[in-house]
Amino acid sequence: MITCCIFDLDGVIVDTAKYHYLAWAALARELGFEFTPEQGEATKGVSRMASLDIVLRAGGLEERFTPEEKERLAAEKNARYLEYIGRMTADEVLPGVLPFLQELKARGVKVVLGSASKNAGVILDRCGLRPLFDHIVDGTLVSKAKPDPEVFAKGAELAGVRGLRGCRGRHRSRHARRHAFGGGGRQSAALRGHHAAAHLRGLHAGDVTQPN
Repeated sequence: MITCCIFDLDGVIVDTAKYHYLAWAALARELGFEFTPEQGEATKGVSRMASLDIVLRAGGLEERFTPEEKERLAAEKNARYLEYIGRMTADEVLPGVLPFLQELKARGVKVVLGSASKNAGVILDRCGLRPLFDHIVDGTLVSKAKPDPEVFAKGAELAGVRGLRGCRGRHRSRHARRHAFGGGGRQSAALRGHHAAAHLRGLHAGDVTQPN
């Protein structure tokens, strides 16, 4: 029986990838090059500093900056990003998400957010979703970016779920329940990936079962 669902943020709960891209693209222009949407795909689900390395590599500048300068650049990008998400509203919650979360809560299933973003809490607050989450695991609590399972393992730990040995996202499945821990977590489902939200439309909490 599923007792806990762990959700990724971007592409599952909301679509903040567009704001990340706009902020990175603006930084790239300041540095003298264009960062294309296609190149921006590589930054999805990746930590801020790892994303910066991707951007700098795209401009051939990966060796130009000191660690201190990289921290400054990342902070500059984040300031722009915060401006964007500071204007987010509940209208940006993806279709099917709100009723699904509400039904999970009504059934007593623990709901956890697992995101590499250090701004995950801000986004949930802006969209009015924080009360629906029992725990939030974000970039301030983990050090390894996805696809490493640390964020999901930490979420399961906070929720009191035992038996988790690993997790991975699956995008080829027919239902959101297939975006689940594949390494032996017997009580948890992890929903992640930029196509997972589509599976939430019309899905009910009673459909969440342990994947085969």
